[in-house]
Amino acid sequence: MRNFTFLLLFSLVAIGTPVSALQVAGVDIPDTVTLADTGPSLVLNGAGIRKKFFMDIYVGALYLPAKSADTATILADTGPASVLMHFLYKEVSKDKITGGWNDGLAANHTVEEMAALQPQLDAFNALFDTARAGDVIRIDHSPGTGTQVLVNGALRGTVPGDGFYRSLLRIWLGAHPVSKGLKQGMLGKH
Repeated sequence: MRNFTFLLLFSLVAIGTPVSALQVAGVDIPDTVTLADTGPSLVLNGAGIRKKFFMDIYVGALYLPAKSADTATILADTGPASVLMHFLYKEVSKDKITGGWNDGLAANHTVEEMAALQPQLDAFNALFDTARAGDVIRIDHSPGTGTQVLVNGALRGTVPGDGFYRSLLRIWLGAHPVSKGLKQGMLGKH
Protein backbone atom coordinates (compact mmCIF):
# COMPACT_ATOMS: atom_id res chain seq x y z
CA MET A 1 0.00 0.00 0.00
CA ARG A 2 2.88 2.34 0.80
CA ASN A 3 4.30 1.90 -2.73
CA PHE A 4 0.90 2.57 -4.26
CA THR A 5 0.53 5.80 -2.24
CA PHE A 6 4.02 6.92 -3.28
CA LEU A 7 3.28 6.23 -6.96
CA LEU A 8 -0.05 8.06 -6.74
CA LEU A 9 1.56 11.13 -5.14
CA PHE A 10 4.43 11.06 -7.62
CA SER A 11 1.96 10.87 -10.52
CA LEU A 12 -0.03 13.82 -9.21
CA VAL A 13 3.10 15.93 -8.78
CA ALA A 14 4.34 14.99 -12.25
CA ILE A 15 0.99 15.85 -13.83
CA GLY A 16 0.72 19.19 -11.98
CA THR A 17 4.24 20.31 -12.79
CA PRO A 18 4.52 22.30 -16.03
CA VAL A 19 6.88 20.69 -18.49
CA SER A 20 9.03 22.91 -20.63
CA ALA A 21 9.31 22.00 -24.26
CA LEU A 22 12.96 22.91 -24.43
CA GLN A 23 15.96 23.84 -22.33
CA VAL A 24 18.52 26.27 -23.77
CA ALA A 25 21.64 27.32 -21.85
CA GLY A 26 20.07 26.03 -18.63
CA VAL A 27 16.87 28.06 -19.18
CA ASP A 28 13.57 26.20 -19.30
CA ILE A 29 11.61 27.50 -22.26
CA PRO A 30 7.82 27.10 -21.82
CA ASP A 31 6.07 25.22 -24.61
CA THR A 32 3.24 27.81 -24.68
CA VAL A 33 2.56 31.41 -23.65
CA THR A 34 -0.76 33.18 -23.28
CA LEU A 35 -1.14 36.78 -24.35
CA ALA A 36 -2.67 39.01 -21.65
CA ASP A 37 -4.90 37.32 -19.10
CA THR A 38 -7.43 35.86 -21.50
CA GLY A 39 -5.62 36.16 -24.81
CA PRO A 40 -4.76 33.41 -27.24
CA SER A 41 -2.33 30.65 -26.34
CA LEU A 42 0.72 30.48 -28.60
CA VAL A 43 3.08 27.54 -29.17
CA LEU A 44 6.85 27.57 -29.07
CA ASN A 45 8.16 27.83 -32.61
CA GLY A 46 11.81 27.61 -31.61
CA ALA A 47 14.56 29.11 -29.47
CA GLY A 48 18.27 29.86 -29.50
CA ILE A 49 21.00 31.96 -27.93
CA ARG A 50 21.96 35.51 -28.84
CA LYS A 51 25.74 35.56 -28.70
CA LYS A 52 28.02 38.55 -29.10
CA PHE A 53 31.79 38.29 -29.06
CA PHE A 54 31.55 34.70 -27.75
CA MET A 55 29.38 35.80 -24.81
CA ASP A 56 25.85 34.49 -24.25
CA ILE A 57 23.60 37.57 -24.00
CA TYR A 58 20.08 36.07 -23.90
CA VAL A 59 17.98 33.09 -24.84
CA GLY A 60 15.40 34.13 -27.42
CA ALA A 61 12.21 32.19 -28.13
CA LEU A 62 9.51 32.78 -30.73
CA TYR A 63 5.86 31.88 -30.12
CA LEU A 64 3.21 31.68 -32.85
CA PRO A 65 -0.37 30.35 -33.21
CA ALA A 66 1.07 27.39 -35.19
CA LYS A 67 4.64 26.32 -35.87
CA SER A 68 6.28 27.52 -39.06
CA ALA A 69 9.82 27.37 -40.41
CA ASP A 70 9.04 29.76 -43.27
CA THR A 71 10.37 33.25 -42.62
CA ALA A 72 8.22 34.94 -45.27
CA THR A 73 5.05 33.38 -43.86
CA ILE A 74 5.90 34.44 -40.30
CA LEU A 75 6.75 38.01 -41.31
CA ALA A 76 3.60 38.35 -43.43
CA ASP A 77 1.26 36.99 -40.74
CA THR A 78 -0.70 39.68 -38.91
CA GLY A 79 -1.89 37.44 -36.08
CA PRO A 80 -0.71 37.22 -32.48
CA ALA A 81 2.92 36.39 -31.73
CA SER A 82 5.44 36.69 -28.93
CA VAL A 83 9.20 36.87 -28.47
CA LEU A 84 10.62 35.91 -25.09
CA MET A 85 14.12 37.06 -24.11
CA HIS A 86 15.68 35.50 -21.01
CA PHE A 87 18.87 37.42 -20.18
CA LEU A 88 22.00 35.43 -19.38
CA TYR A 89 24.64 38.16 -19.36
CA LYS A 90 25.26 39.91 -16.03
CA GLU A 91 24.10 43.34 -17.24
CA VAL A 92 22.99 44.89 -20.53
CA SER A 93 22.51 48.65 -20.28
CA LYS A 94 19.43 50.42 -21.58
CA ASP A 95 21.65 52.11 -24.19
CA LYS A 96 22.89 48.73 -25.45
CA ILE A 97 19.34 47.34 -25.58
CA THR A 98 17.88 50.31 -27.46
CA GLY A 99 20.97 50.52 -29.67
CA GLY A 100 20.37 46.89 -30.57
CA TRP A 101 16.78 47.63 -31.59
CA ASN A 102 17.92 50.61 -33.67
CA ASP A 103 20.74 48.69 -35.38
CA GLY A 104 18.65 45.58 -35.99
CA LEU A 105 15.83 47.54 -37.57
CA ALA A 106 18.20 49.67 -39.68
CA ALA A 107 19.93 46.53 -41.00
CA ASN A 108 16.60 45.18 -42.29
CA HIS A 109 14.78 48.31 -43.48
CA THR A 110 15.39 51.13 -45.94
CA VAL A 111 16.08 54.68 -44.80
CA GLU A 112 12.52 55.62 -45.76
CA GLU A 113 11.05 52.70 -43.80
CA MET A 114 13.16 53.65 -40.77
CA ALA A 115 11.91 57.24 -40.95
CA ALA A 116 8.32 55.98 -40.91
CA LEU A 117 9.06 53.62 -37.97
CA GLN A 118 10.90 56.25 -35.89
CA PRO A 119 7.96 57.52 -33.79
CA GLN A 120 6.98 53.94 -32.84
CA LEU A 121 10.64 53.01 -32.26
CA ASP A 122 11.08 55.99 -29.91
CA ALA A 123 7.99 54.93 -27.92
CA PHE A 124 9.24 51.32 -27.87
CA ASN A 125 12.75 52.27 -26.71
CA ALA A 126 11.28 54.31 -23.84
CA LEU A 127 9.86 51.08 -22.34
CA PHE A 128 13.27 49.57 -21.52
CA ASP A 129 15.73 49.80 -18.66
CA THR A 130 19.00 48.00 -17.97
CA ALA A 131 18.52 44.21 -18.07
CA ARG A 132 20.33 41.87 -15.69
CA ALA A 133 20.95 38.12 -15.69
CA GLY A 134 17.66 36.36 -14.97
CA ASP A 135 15.46 39.18 -16.28
CA VAL A 136 12.79 38.13 -18.78
CA ILE A 137 11.50 40.49 -21.43
CA ARG A 138 8.50 39.45 -23.48
CA ILE A 139 7.41 41.35 -26.57
CA ASP A 140 3.87 40.44 -27.63
CA HIS A 141 1.78 41.33 -30.65
CA SER A 142 -1.93 41.53 -29.95
CA PRO A 143 -3.85 42.36 -33.15
CA GLY A 144 -5.81 45.57 -32.76
CA THR A 145 -3.79 46.52 -29.66
CA GLY A 146 -0.19 46.65 -30.90
CA THR A 147 3.18 45.71 -29.47
CA GLN A 148 3.19 45.09 -25.73
CA VAL A 149 6.36 44.91 -23.64
CA LEU A 150 6.42 42.92 -20.41
CA VAL A 151 9.47 42.94 -18.13
CA ASN A 152 9.57 40.17 -15.54
CA GLY A 153 5.82 39.67 -16.04
CA ALA A 154 4.83 43.32 -15.56
CA LEU A 155 3.38 45.26 -18.49
CA ARG A 156 5.67 48.22 -19.26
CA GLY A 157 3.58 49.66 -22.08
CA THR A 158 2.10 49.30 -25.53
CA VAL A 159 3.13 50.69 -28.89
CA PRO A 160 -0.08 51.03 -30.94
CA GLY A 161 -0.34 49.73 -34.49
CA ASP A 162 -0.08 46.28 -35.98
CA GLY A 163 2.78 46.83 -38.45
CA PHE A 164 5.51 47.70 -35.95
CA TYR A 165 5.72 44.18 -34.51
CA ARG A 166 6.48 42.56 -37.87
CA SER A 167 9.19 45.16 -38.40
CA LEU A 168 10.67 44.15 -35.03
CA LEU A 169 10.62 40.47 -35.99
CA ARG A 170 13.02 41.31 -38.83
CA ILE A 171 15.67 41.93 -36.16
CA TRP A 172 15.70 38.17 -35.54
CA LEU A 173 14.25 36.77 -38.77
CA GLY A 174 15.11 39.34 -41.45
CA ALA A 175 17.65 39.12 -44.25
CA HIS A 176 20.30 40.50 -41.87
CA PRO A 177 19.38 38.97 -38.49
CA VAL A 178 21.12 39.94 -35.28
CA SER A 179 22.38 36.31 -35.15
CA LYS A 180 22.10 33.61 -37.80
CA GLY A 181 22.19 30.92 -35.12
CA LEU A 182 19.38 32.57 -33.16
CA LYS A 183 17.34 32.94 -36.36
CA GLN A 184 17.71 29.23 -37.09
CA GLY A 185 16.77 28.41 -33.49
CA MET A 186 13.66 30.61 -33.54
CA LEU A 187 12.60 28.98 -36.81
CA GLY A 188 12.87 25.60 -35.06
CA LYS A 189 15.73 24.46 -37.29
CA HIS A 190 18.13 23.50 -34.49
